Amino acid sequence: MPEAIITLTTDYGTCDHLVGTMKGVILRINPDAKIVDINHSVVPYDLLDGALTIGAAYRYFPPRTIHVVVVDPGVGTQRRPIVVSGENQYFIAPDNGVLSVVYEKETTISVRHITADHYFENPVSNTFHGRDIFAPVAAWLSKLGQTTSFGEEVSDYVRFSLPKPTAAGTAIKGVVLRVDHFGNLMTNPTLQDLPQAMVSAGKVNLHVGGKTIQQLVQIYAQGNAGEPFAILGSSGFLEISVNKGSAARVLGVQRGAEVTLELA
Repeated sequence: MPEAIITLTTDYGTCDHLVGTMKGVILRINPDAKIVDINHSVVPYDLLDGALTIGAAYRYFPPRTIHVVVVDPGVGTQRRPIVVSGENQYFIAPDNGVLSVVYEKETTISVRHITADHYFENPVSNTFHGRDIFAPVAAWLSKLGQTTSFGEEVSDYVRFSLPKPTAAGTAIKGVVLRVDHFGNLMTNPTLQDLPQAMVSAGKVNLHVGGKTIQQLVQIYAQGNAGEPFAILGSSGFLEISVNKGSAARVLGVQRGAEVTLELA
């Protein structure tokens, strides 16, 4: 595979040796690999946050990119390591649902249980499969260019559905899916859930944290200082933001908070 690109998404943080060690394993096997960090600040053990992170990023990479996603609260248990072939990219992860958004977006996938342990580091630690399984498999895949040698195809892989907004009379009820670095609240209603007249007028009737938000803006700079507003985020979801501030702090809410969007 020419110009092999391997991305890393983990909940490891950057204060320890973990991410650097994974990169060392990859480069020892394939010194020509390009390694790209997507995010190492996924909320610890949070499969939904990991799924949203890789789901938002992977389509912007070239074909045949290999994405390693390690959010693995079940490390050392019987959960399977898997390699997934998408439409034109690869994914390596624990079989715990962290690739659920990828499964939702891809029209064609093949999932294989990684059992060919001669590709692993030896011995395999019970606590660091990112180093001993996922990183070396990614490196070998970048050299081999095909997944069939890593294990048999499976169909019972783990996946979960993203929380969907639900109708409630003349409103829809949703939730805050995640809070980003800036304190923006990503909710699960999307552009398709908003009446066109509401979008055209730049007005919403959105209830969250005991407060009502009425302004819908196109860019952050249109928001009034210190006042929460709604905006259509780059991932396609309706977000609640504060211009140069934190909506999470201003509203006093976090992930999981209920959101009600009045449609009338």
